[in-house]
Amino acid sequence: MGRLSGIRWPARGLISQGLMIVIALVMVFPVIWMLSTSFTRESEILSAIPHVFPSHPTIENYRQLFTKSEEFPVVRWFLNSLGIACAVTFLVLTVASTAAYAFARLHFKGRDTLFFVVLATMMIPGQVSLIPVFLIVQKLGLFNNYGGIILPGLAGAFGVFLLRQFFIQLPMELEEAAFLDGANHLTIFLKVILPLSKPALATLAIFTFIGSWNDFVWPLIVTNDVNMRTLPVGLSIFQGRYTLEYGLTMAAAAVTTVPMIVAFLIFQRRITEGIALQGLKD
Repeated sequence: MGRLSGIRWPARGLISQGLMIVIALVMVFPVIWMLSTSFTRESEILSAIPHVFPSHPTIENYRQLFTKSEEFPVVRWFLNSLGIACAVTFLVLTVASTAAYAFARLHFKGRDTLFFVVLATMMIPGQVSLIPVFLIVQKLGLFNNYGGIILPGLAGAFGVFLLRQFFIQLPMELEEAAFLDGANHLTIFLKVILPLSKPALATLAIFTFIGSWNDFVWPLIVTNDVNMRTLPVGLSIFQGRYTLEYGLTMAAAAVTTVPMIVAFLIFQRRITEGIALQGLKD
């Protein structure tokens, strides 16, 4: 029985790993197909025998995509999305981290009540606040403006909740030692809390960047100039015009998707650092 059981466990491990590989391939295949099609000639795409990879790769689809700048300013849309996503990510990290530190470490009257009120806003659907926020943005003169796209995204409660829970887990002894050395709350926040919170900050940065990059409804509502559009909005306009040109459409989709994947690959390494911090908990 011992030998049989010893054989079964490796077999189970191989089967589970095989299933995970198959699932990973199924998840990655649409991205591979998109990139492959973007480098394929239209005649080969429409051929009777489909090919996963092009027999004669070409960049013609990308050349056509970027030469239609008068009608479809793809470069401007890309820069708009990149600038807005980076600005939103930086400002969300700033606002959420300072608010989370106040809720986690500072003692003031009504702190817990105020925190529950902040959490309660997470239960309000975004569609409910869409019209009031739009009216506020319009009254402030931020319609068809970068500020109108960026500023409403800073009031999210998810980042405050995520960072507060992480800050609470950090040992108080580190802050007490810093207080004994004459540090104030701002110094402790900048020199002690934030360096130890890189995994949580990276996680929030990933969610915020991807959410801002993929945001479609708000940039569509708050802008009416083609040069103010972001990539998701511009891509929908592009697809409406070039529905049957699959190579060109896939090239536009690749330009929209690849930067998001790269950002995830860069930041996801920080998440694993959170495992090492678990040993610092009281």
